[in-house]
Amino acid sequence: MRRENQSSASEFLLLGLPIQPEQQGMFFSLFLGMYLTTVLQNLLIILLIGLDSHLYTPMYFLLSHLALTDVSFSSVTVPKMLVNMQTQHLSISYKGCISQTYSFILFANLDSFLITSMAYDRYVAICHPLHYTTIMSHSLCVMLLAGSWVIASACALLHALLLAQLSFCADHTIPHFCDLAALLKLSCSDTSLNQLVIFTAGLAAIMLPFLCILVSYGHIGATILQVPSTKGICKALSTCGSHLSVVTLYFGAIIGLYFLPSSSNTSENNILASVVYTVVTPMLNPFIYSLRNKDMKGALRKLLSKKTYSS
Repeated sequence: MRRENQSSASEFLLLGLPIQPEQQGMFFSLFLGMYLTTVLQNLLIILLIGLDSHLYTPMYFLLSHLALTDVSFSSVTVPKMLVNMQTQHLSISYKGCISQTYSFILFANLDSFLITSMAYDRYVAICHPLHYTTIMSHSLCVMLLAGSWVIASACALLHALLLAQLSFCADHTIPHFCDLAALLKLSCSDTSLNQLVIFTAGLAAIMLPFLCILVSYGHIGATILQVPSTKGICKALSTCGSHLSVVTLYFGAIIGLYFLPSSSNTSENNILASVVYTVVTPMLNPFIYSLRNKDMKGALRKLLSKKTYSS
């Protein structure tokens, strides 16, 4: 890292959410509640899948890693935001800001890859049920997970290394958290290479998974509509609709923030998009993907009955 970069930006100022001082307590309680809900829900999913042998299947294997990723993703930004709201100490060091950006990109990309893998799992289960166990083998699940980590880590590292080469102007204020788009706007250097990497890496890490999800659910819908069962159609459409609603929130916020023209992205829109996919989506994922599931409810009842019996 070049010395002039370190001296030009020793720290950044996180402005936080645009809320009135008298509303700080209310919003602090709101976001603390949402964060604790996210952590507890996802840890419960990991616990249930780990304790119940009936959940040792490809779908729940991917779900457990998605739950861990959601906890990590939300923990990158929310605790710092909560501390800032309470202490009014809004600064973050240069190294801390770069680390936050790296972690944010890592878990955001990992989230999108895992959601895509889950969509493929559902596609195989519904469109090729007789070959499900053969196609979705344990080795394939491990390969999907390992590939997701490798690609997500490589993308995050590339962005962080390019970001570390930039010099920053006198204005070091960031609207919400150390976001790649916000940092590039503060740079005095030429950011054309960074913008190019955002689009090229974004196509591989964001747009391609998004298209794969749409194709998977398209095939699922076509397969279900071929079966003359009203109950089956309603159940499948309900499941796909719930999943796609979260997918739309998550990917829509990221695409709007990074891929739309900067003239259409106001500070308020950026903050709203950031809150959606860093706070809201990780909180909704466990409920949408897992906690409404019959098998997960059964595992929870078994766990609670064991606790009651032991007491």
